[in-house]
Order: sequence, then C-alpha cells, then structure tokens
Amino acid sequence: MILSHLRLVLPRRTFCSSAVRFSGHNKWSKIKEKKGANDLKKSAVYSKISRTDLVIGGGSTDPEKNASLAAVLKAAKANGVPKDNVEKALARASGSKDKGSSQLMYEAMAHGSVGILIECLTDNANRTLHALREILNDHNGRFAPVSFMFAKKGRVRVALDKGKDHEERVEQLIETALEAGAEDFETVDSSDSTVEVEFTCPPNVLSKVASAATAPGKYRELLESELVYVPTEPGEEADESLTNSISELVEALEDNEDTIRVWTTLD
Repeated sequence: MILSHLRLVLPRRTFCSSAVRFSGHNKWSKIKEKKGANDLKKSAVYSKISRTDLVIGGGSTDPEKNASLAAVLKAAKANGVPKDNVEKALARASGSKDKGSSQLMYEAMAHGSVGILIECLTDNANRTLHALREILNDHNGRFAPVSFMFAKKGRVRVALDKGKDHEERVEQLIETALEAGAEDFETVDSSDSTVEVEFTCPPNVLSKVASAATAPGKYRELLESELVYVPTEPGEEADESLTNSISELVEALEDNEDTIRVWTTLD
C-alpha cells in the first residue's frame, strides 16, 4: 500500500495501472483489470476500507486526515459500493481495536510452486484458519512457509495533468520523492490528459514519500499509498490453466469475510 537517491542510475519504465489497486500486483489482478471497473468485486473494496493499517499505528478513518483512505473511498464510489457498506466498513475499522481484532498473515503454496500471502483481520483466529484451510484444500493449495518469496514495500501512485510544462513537473515530482526515500519509479501516459507516476520505497518511509509526492502544486490526485508485498524473484511464465486456477483461488480467498488482501508470486 515505492537505487538510493541517485537519480541518474534509475531506469525509466512504464507500468500497467488502473484505478486504486485492490490486491497485489499479480497475473490474476491483471486479468480482473481487463474485465473493467464494473467487474471489480465490491467485497474487495469493502475489505480494503476496513484494513487495520488505516486505523492501527496512527491511522485515521477521517479521509481528510488520511490520504490513503481518501483514495480508497473514491475508488469505492467509482465502483458503485453502496454508501451504507462504506459506512459499515469504516465503523468496523474504527472499532477493530476495541473488539480485539488482530491482523494476521497466513502463508500458503498453490499448485506446488505459487507462493501466496493472505492478509486477514479477524477476531477469531481459529475460525479464520479453518476457513482458509478449506479454501486451499479445494484449490490445490496448502499452508506452507513462503514469506521468503516476498519483499515488503511501500507504494505511492499519483496522477498529474498533462500540459506544456508537465514533463518538468514530473521531473520535479520524481526528484522530490527520491529525496524523501523512494527507491524506484515508473511512469505511464494513462490518457491524453493524464500521466501517472508510481514510486516504490522502504515501508518505514511510505508516509514521508506520500507526503512529498502530494505536496501542493506537484500532483493532481493521489491514486494509491499503501504497503505491498512483491515477489523477490521474477514470476514464472504461467500457462492459461495455471493462471485461471490461481485467479479462482484468489477470488475464493477474498470472498472470505476475514480476508483483507491476497498476494501471489505469479507474475
């Protein structure tokens, strides 16, 4: 939910993007993106609004004080999530500490080679463990230690309006973010009028990079600011059968009421 500060050694690359991401940057999420915004599961939006890291550790359920939450709420509105659902999700997030909810990470392996991290918010770890085990068993998966296959990173994505000076503004934005601690960046012309820049950073400077990237006059809109888990090694070239199987597994995991996000090594 982004190498050092040496800008000259950084490659300029493009990246595929859509609205605020509701999951890890994996093959299965790319398939979902191709279906269009209307096919994004509203339950995934609901879960992301409820994420513990919006509240615990100094987060806020006030979008005016929490830029990450503001971006998520905008995506929820764009995807037609009912207002009542959004309010319930915010209430759940706000009360998670009082109810004794815990944020847990489960590790699993699917089809013998695909690593999976399942991020959950639960008030009953036994219930969650049982539900996840059933889902994994039904989709050729099992619990297994796979955390070594992922690296935790911060990710910030902003949009800028194109114009006569937009290239200069992008350069200034990149320089500012790198000075704040960003390790890498990618850019893409998302439309005739907009350019997007995505930054990757160490988790401990996510807030600093997000603040730097959203300084007045440097951007138009914050699209994403969150902690993510990315594969430490390039993903395997998966055939259509494996891709579809993992997509179905991830969707089943996300349908679990305690699941927040799912990350896979399938690239």
